[in-house]
Amino acid sequence: KASCQTEADLTAKGITPMGGFVHYGEVKEDWLMLRGAVVGVKKRPLVLRKSLMKHTARKHLETIELKFIDTSSKMGHGRFQTAEEKLKF
Repeated sequence: KASCQTEADLTAKGITPMGGFVHYGEVKEDWLMLRGAVVGVKKRPLVLRKSLMKHTARKHLETIELKFIDTSSKMGHGRFQTAEEKLKF
């Protein structure tokens, strides 16, 4: 499923890296990418809510332009983004 295409990177690939996420596995459901750190243990559900304060700082108001999502293997020296690219090599 091609769920992590961007305007700059048109490669059809899923969000799961080659070999799966370390200590997690493969992402099979819908996903959400967050900016910054998330506190808590792995696989714990997160509750997202609307902010109580109105953010006025410049860093909170700027739009994020995502250009590339790295899906190479996180174990060892991964350099391939998709299984097809690995087979070509």
